[in-house]
Amino acid sequence: MRIFDPHIHMTSRTTDDYEAMYAAGVRAVVEPAFWLGQPRTSPESFYDYFDSLLGWEPYRAAQFGIQHFCTIALNPKEANDPRCTPVLDELDRYLAKDRVVAVGEIGYDSMTPEEDKALARQLQLAVEHQLPALVHTPHRDKAAGTRRTLDVVRESGIAPELVVLDHLNELTVGMVLDSGCWAGFSIYPKTKMSEDRMVEILKEHGTERVLVNSAADWGRSDPLKTRRTGDAMLAAGFGEAAVERVLWDNPVAFYGQSGRLELAPALDGTEPDESSSFEGNSIRRGGA
Repeated sequence: MRIFDPHIHMTSRTTDDYEAMYAAGVRAVVEPAFWLGQPRTSPESFYDYFDSLLGWEPYRAAQFGIQHFCTIALNPKEANDPRCTPVLDELDRYLAKDRVVAVGEIGYDSMTPEEDKALARQLQLAVEHQLPALVHTPHRDKAAGTRRTLDVVRESGIAPELVVLDHLNELTVGMVLDSGCWAGFSIYPKTKMSEDRMVEILKEHGTERVLVNSAADWGRSDPLKTRRTGDAMLAAGFGEAAVERVLWDNPVAFYGQSGRLELAPALDGTEPDESSSFEGNSIRRGGA
């Protein structure tokens, strides 16, 4: 089973996770910029983080046979903090980078006026840079938040096929697919969406314009939930082609719209680089 996790926060995960993901079939990931739990206190901390998503994390992932891409944005939660909003003025230089395949995560957390402004401005940046947009729907009052998000997407003028609304559920999937946008689902151990519920949604709505991700981060999450969803699909009677469409073809199609998704031609044959070490360390830190 070949898997592309279209939303996972590997900065929060260990090398053991990379090893387990590779063994489960994961060969590519997209890591969206998000908040770190501890509030940032200055714009400069974002820039160090963005640089890590563009440099260090792709290097770390490659040592385990996994290709790493990212999305860049001011996330919805920190859009409410005036110490962070100057980041919006610096996004242009990051959105021009080769490994950036979308603007994101943007969207709503608490549906404040500040979040309205940040969402509208970053959708405009997506239009200007001809990039897709990864949009976070709020965890509270999700249906109302999703409707409001769709209104802002329509007002922005961005093509709906360039937008994925993530963290959806049974109440919101219909309105998103009807809008022409992509529908994203985060599969979690205790919250959000389970693999069994995901299978039922796929039975009802089909496999087109659907992205399934683990959204694994520093909380209670599981970077193997994409594989568990694929196994659940097979157990429910879906064919291998349908699983491939959801777990590989759809992420490639969505992020491929960026023009920057350059996947290795022999991805399945890529083996983790276990020789990559320096003076006994598991990660090279310099030297020849």
